[in-house]
Amino acid sequence: MNNYLERVKDNTREMVVEIETMKSVSPLHKMILSYDKADKIRRAGVYPYYRVIESAQDTEVEINGKKVLMFGSNSYLGLTNHPRIKEASKKAIEKYGTGCAGSRMLNGTSKIHMELEEKLADFVKKEAAIVFSTGFQVNLGVISALGGRNDYILLDEHDHASIIEGSRLSFGKTLKFRHNNMNSLENILKKLPDDRIKLIVVDGVFSMEGDLTNLPSIVKLARKYNANVMVDDAHSIGVFGPNGEGTAAHFGLTDEVDLIMGTFSKSLASVGGFIASDSQTIDYLKHNARSLIFSASMSPANAASVIAALDVMRDEPERIENLWANTWYTIKCLKELGFEIGQTETPIIPIYIRDEAKTFILSQLLLENGVFVNPVTSPAVARQDCMIRLSLMATHTQDQIDKAINIIYNLSNQLGILE
Repeated sequence: MNNYLERVKDNTREMVVEIETMKSVSPLHKMILSYDKADKIRRAGVYPYYRVIESAQDTEVEINGKKVLMFGSNSYLGLTNHPRIKEASKKAIEKYGTGCAGSRMLNGTSKIHMELEEKLADFVKKEAAIVFSTGFQVNLGVISALGGRNDYILLDEHDHASIIEGSRLSFGKTLKFRHNNMNSLENILKKLPDDRIKLIVVDGVFSMEGDLTNLPSIVKLARKYNANVMVDDAHSIGVFGPNGEGTAAHFGLTDEVDLIMGTFSKSLASVGGFIASDSQTIDYLKHNARSLIFSASMSPANAASVIAALDVMRDEPERIENLWANTWYTIKCLKELGFEIGQTETPIIPIYIRDEAKTFILSQLLLENGVFVNPVTSPAVARQDCMIRLSLMATHTQDQIDKAINIIYNLSNQLGILE
């Protein structure tokens, strides 16, 4: 273990080709050749990214021929291997083929897309919905389409990267308020013109810290200052609200939230995303969201798997119950052992390490000891907030949770994390 620390903190060797000798190299190649952060981590033997999984996503996966407990998956309901969902995907391929060969606006809209959109709108209790090829594309297209040069996009400082990128593409001005701080949000809102668009965009569940947005207060401020609210429910669908309908439903504020966004790559066991709203807003986005208009549509198999996943959620409500039982049990255990887990109240549980080197080392040692977790470091979080992130699934057993926590505890003690 000391060997790991020495290798990570070592300054490592100088670049083989120094900038002074690269006069004939283009500025682009200079920039690329000067990037060595990932290589330093690789040389230290603790590189934690792009790990190859050789089996299906489940509570246990295979990596390098070894069985590993999976505590880094966003498959909250454990549906990625559900036989009904796999069978639905196969049938869609048989009927529609493997792809749509075009964008939704032109030749890429299939009947199965329309069926999915109707089902999603009904699920989140909105008039209409439109599906995109990825959740990231939803936020890029929707946020950039809903503000002009004299309008405003207001973001929580901990919002997901896709929300930030969507705001960067907008002609409107982006303003950030402090995380879940309503005084900070109001101080911004009260300075803005009443007659301009003011779109407040927040995560329902913040994907790194695992805490829940203060949606009731946000909605009150939006009413007071004539603003609109968009909620990114990527980590809330299948987790919060009646039948897993999301954050707005959890707070009883579905009618007060203008736009509800969700992804299919978490609870819904597929790939893609959607935005739901009133029918006029969805029609506007169909003709103005560039990441929809100029991207190929999601595959029929993906659409079919989401439809089946929504049906399974309805028919097997015990999955959500199991997820929450696992969540509260894990939070209780980690707190009793003295881990710092912040304000999480969701199946996303951060364990704060607050040291980048130890975060990488712990992640690697956990993998070597049979536990897969996600290390989270800068720029995903501030450098002082480095963590490993556990994600719970409905299908984890208590024995699996106990085993993982015991390994995390022992290795954390060895690294001095709990001191």
